[in-house]
Amino acid sequence: MNNTHPVTRRMALLSTLAFTLPAALVAQEPGMLPPGAVPAVTSPVVEQGRVTFRLRAPEARQVKVSGDFGPDVQMQRGSDGVWSATVGPLAPDVYVYFFEVDGVRLPDPANPQVKIGYVVSTTTSLVTVPGDGPAFYDVQDVPHGEIRTLLYRSRSNGTVRELNVYLPPGYDENPRRRYPVLYLLHGFANDHHSWHRYGRANDILDNLLARGAIRPFIVVMPLGYGGASVNGDGNGIPPANAGAFGGDFALYERDILEDIIPLVDRRFRTIANRANRAIVGFSMGGMQAGRFGLGNLDTFSYVGVMSAGLVGNPAAGAGGADVIASLAGDAAAVNRRLKLLWIACGVEDTAMAGARRTHEALEQAGIRHTFLETPGAHHWRVWRRYLHELAPLLFR
Repeated sequence: MNNTHPVTRRMALLSTLAFTLPAALVAQEPGMLPPGAVPAVTSPVVEQGRVTFRLRAPEARQVKVSGDFGPDVQMQRGSDGVWSATVGPLAPDVYVYFFEVDGVRLPDPANPQVKIGYVVSTTTSLVTVPGDGPAFYDVQDVPHGEIRTLLYRSRSNGTVRELNVYLPPGYDENPRRRYPVLYLLHGFANDHHSWHRYGRANDILDNLLARGAIRPFIVVMPLGYGGASVNGDGNGIPPANAGAFGGDFALYERDILEDIIPLVDRRFRTIANRANRAIVGFSMGGMQAGRFGLGNLDTFSYVGVMSAGLVGNPAAGAGGADVIASLAGDAAAVNRRLKLLWIACGVEDTAMAGARRTHEALEQAGIRHTFLETPGAHHWRVWRRYLHELAPLLFR
């Protein structure tokens, strides 16, 4: 068994990538440059909403920068061997990007801000375009909650797994108070750290709480691959031609219902009933949240599906068409039990067709729900905004 933590292994792989790149690609501190060495490249540079990316690669034939800011941009080579490109002006937000050098994808070696992908090839760099004031996801001068990481043995898959828990401000100071629980699921190529590292979930909720916009609640962020252990063994990510997208959904559903919820209710002061449980996710996690939530209305009463569809998904067992069909026979009873079914998708998102089909199927079944078509595509800028909009609707 490989006993190295998966995050540690991925960081090691990134370090190896940096050290194995040609020396001209690796930025160095100016004071550490050996005699005759070239000066460091500064990248990215943000000025008045415009972002300039730079990469030293004198031997490269073609370099482009890709990200969630728009179409790929071909970079131009300078006489010093530094490639550059400028995009924008961009709206204030946090963007992901990466370079492609003669067909090889890599994060920006001059930028320490990195989004680690659960699949190493999905690792990207991050750049923040600031606004005039703090954003809803920024750390602000308000009371802050706490992220705790738990190890647990999953009886469902026979391994030791890991999850993160957000506890709202004042949790330890109010020992008699009990809290609702949101189970917040991530998408493919992300993990249980993604919602608080890149989604800024804890900062979003801290800020909403400080404004009085939401009730305090606990958030549980589990690892979304049914077969994954804390060691990364059996991570549940299938070969490209496999039919089970993202691993075993049924195994993950059992893990949540039989292992995680009982653990959370034992370890924390929860209000342990369906009226005070929500399940929400994006992309793969949106499919899981929709399927697990609608399929277990004795456990959840709030369900949120971000950037995903439950109908027409080609991956066997990944969608929720069968679950919707099973509920259609008694829509009135479903509507009495379901306090909120919230579905949102960006109009530029490849998941939009499935989201619309899901909306149509729910309408035909008579199941009450909210369906939003919003600006945006399949990226964290959308999911942060969705959490900010959805959180005030929970546990009302």
